Amino acid sequence: MNQASGLTQLLAAMVVPPTPTQASAAGHQADGLLTAVPTTRRHCQTIAVTGGKGGVGKSTLAVNLGAALASAGREVMLLDADTGLANVDVMLGLSPIRHIGHLLDGECSLESLVMPAACGLQVVPAGSGARRLAQLDSNQLATIIRAFDELPRPPEFLLVDTAAGLSDSVTMFAAAVDDVVLVVCDEPASLTDAYGLAKVLSRDFGVRRLRMVANMVRNEGEARLLHQKLARVSDRFLDLVIEFSGWVPHDERLRQAIRRQAAVVELWPSSPSARALKKLAESVDKWVEPGRAGLDRISFFGGRAVPAGGPPR
Repeated sequence: MNQASGLTQLLAAMVVPPTPTQASAAGHQADGLLTAVPTTRRHCQTIAVTGGKGGVGKSTLAVNLGAALASAGREVMLLDADTGLANVDVMLGLSPIRHIGHLLDGECSLESLVMPAACGLQVVPAGSGARRLAQLDSNQLATIIRAFDELPRPPEFLLVDTAAGLSDSVTMFAAAVDDVVLVVCDEPASLTDAYGLAKVLSRDFGVRRLRMVANMVRNEGEARLLHQKLARVSDRFLDLVIEFSGWVPHDERLRQAIRRQAAVVELWPSSPSARALKKLAESVDKWVEPGRAGLDRISFFGGRAVPAGGPPR
């Protein structure tokens, strides 16, 4: 069986809906925010939010995950890495005067681009509707990544909201972080595009782990079924592990928050989607940082000197 036919057959299988024992109601999700703020981190935990296919809700997840972490007292920065069709600023009701294009032109520093947003989240805006920003070469992408080395004080978390598709910008930003969150919804195209992205990151960039989050699902059973579909084919054909890391339900409150250009965790913190996002934030805060030894690729904060006391444990 080749990869293409194997993927088709595996995705076609397992269409039986989750049993009651598999499913769990959204109300069972944790209601509380993260607890006490930890001691100052020595290393910024960098996370790319991507998905391959457009429309799976990766920007919505990135914005609200960032807001959930920030509302719990974490220092969080969100980079809008969809440089040609940016929308993070629109989703949060921001009106940036400068963007990544001005950084690349040498007109400003990265620090001067940072904008305050919901819950204390800090946003680095990208440009929208500029063809040259949609066609950045590898040197320009590297310039953006290296600019973070110049921040006087790195945040505890850097979230990178990538563009859709499989462009050089998507793969380069995804390969430059500690963890990649793969956002998947219950559509065949979403699963096949997610697999295609996983294949490129594994084969061409040496990425050995991705974390899958199921979006717009009815319950945890449905979310885990999506993970099984993707993990079975990736386990068979790729040298890569896809871990199940959480799920976000269909929720009208989330749609209303998007229309209001605000974070759902700020407007309706007790809504099903907000509870799910806060639970995801709790798990993100506990992720073990992977070792980067032997990886010959550029990374966010990769050029910063290790502080006194050695690297984080």
